[in-house]
Amino acid sequence: MKSLAKGLPARPNEAIVFVVDDDVSVRESLELLIGDAGWQAEMFESAQEFLSRPRVFVPNCLVLDVRLPGLNGLELQRRVAVERPDMPIIFITGYGDVPMSVQAMKAGAVEFLTKPFSDNDILSAIQGAMERSGAALRLEAEMNALRNRYALLSRREREVMRLIVRGVLNKQVAHELGISEITVKAHRGQVMRKMSVTSFAELVNIAAKLDLSR
Repeated sequence: MKSLAKGLPARPNEAIVFVVDDDVSVRESLELLIGDAGWQAEMFESAQEFLSRPRVFVPNCLVLDVRLPGLNGLELQRRVAVERPDMPIIFITGYGDVPMSVQAMKAGAVEFLTKPFSDNDILSAIQGAMERSGAALRLEAEMNALRNRYALLSRREREVMRLIVRGVLNKQVAHELGISEITVKAHRGQVMRKMSVTSFAELVNIAAKLDLSR
């Protein structure tokens, strides 16, 4: 296992691979392999034990056995999709069948590997899952930043922003809101400053991300 991992590119050591499998030999071998590849590894023997682990905000993924005592892998997948949406899932199983794999993939799994799988196959799946998780976390951080900026706007500034991003002219905004055109321009300037944009196109793009058309 070490020889396979040594030739792989460096990975951020804060990234975490969670493994849920009730077979201790599988957990031990995966823990060694994942560690040699440069990721942190956390092992769990049941879905319930894993769910007690708080959500993390670093790139991460879940290597999950389908058949588990108590809450099974597919049931855990449904929980994860709601509670930890940035966490991609790689299924592993010794008893997989086509309907089971189709169900898992339709529900968003990034890979479905049947035991015994090669080290390269699981490492490649983990790498892809980490890239997906990192992208999801970056998007979440971006959206949180945009929502925080939008929260700084006054009620009137939000009204002005909603109208101007729809292409309504300053004069028309003034008429609709019952204020002067000069006041509209002042509010518009405040909106641009608080939203940290330098162009109208940027503001329109942010409004689309925040879905201000509702």
